[in-house]
Amino acid sequence: MRRLLRARDRIDAASHEDWPVARLARVSGVSQAHFARAFRQAFGMPPHRYLLTRRVERAAALLRETDASVTDVAFQTGWSSLGSFSRTVRDVTGKTPTQLRAAPAGPPAMPQCYLRAAERPDLKIAVSEKRRRAAVITPASHSKEE
Repeated sequence: MRRLLRARDRIDAASHEDWPVARLARVSGVSQAHFARAFRQAFGMPPHRYLLTRRVERAAALLRETDASVTDVAFQTGWSSLGSFSRTVRDVTGKTPTQLRAAPAGPPAMPQCYLRAAERPDLKIAVSEKRRRAAVITPASHSKEE
């Protein structure tokens, strides 16, 4: 568990960096397969989904608390393109980055740790799977009536 916590702490400290499983496994000192399996078992989600959650949380905070442009926030939080940033944020939170910026913060009397926990993205399934489930697929009709 200590080794997994070391890798998780590295992700938390530098979520804007690329963290492939190979790099995280090296940080932990275990094999890639063991790391991926143990991380998911310990934290309830795969390493990539954990990283994505942290990036979205950080982006939401930057959008609400700073005047930085959406593009700047995307690059500061580790995305390489504005399109993938916007699409992922919308898929995870249900709001576009601009809507997140306009959304009022929670009540000031509530401790920030509770607010962050309540606003934490719910990534029980992969973002791509979420998109597939939301897409309405209708088969094209190729039959002709004569």
